[in-house]
Amino acid sequence: MTETEIAPADSGDRAQITELVKSAKIGLLTTVNATGQLVSRPLAAQDVDFDGELWFFTQDPSPKVDDIRVNPSVNVAFESKKGYLSVAGSATVVHDRAKVDELWSPAVASWFPDGKDDPSVALIRVNAETVELWATDEPRPVVLFKVLRAAITGGQPDAGENRTVSFE
Repeated sequence: MTETEIAPADSGDRAQITELVKSAKIGLLTTVNATGQLVSRPLAAQDVDFDGELWFFTQDPSPKVDDIRVNPSVNVAFESKKGYLSVAGSATVVHDRAKVDELWSPAVASWFPDGKDDPSVALIRVNAETVELWATDEPRPVVLFKVLRAAITGGQPDAGENRTVSFE
């Protein structure tokens, strides 16, 4: 495998990604707007058992829905005490009452005062193409110390594991 080839995700990768999504809970969904600018906004991941898809509630119409319909290429970034994820993929706006019922929760209800039957309730499904992950089991102060020590000594910090996997 060359440096530019990305390995397919295996069950261990999926488990580690699921753990990072669960611990982060909130992802920053980045879309490209009509003028070509990148726009990020926080959204709560709904189905956190990662199988190559991420699900988010949204309202349709909304600016992010408009962005996705014009350019479905998106990125979702997650950060937690366990590490970081960058999920690059393609988004679709989904109007599926059964999926809304499956994912609906009291936390989601607080964003939709007219309830899950409101016709503006929609889902965003992100199909992952690649996921870059940085994982660490060390507390943040230890990682920060390693980064500072490397900056002083001119070395490179061992701040955890970094790899990219494919879901295509």
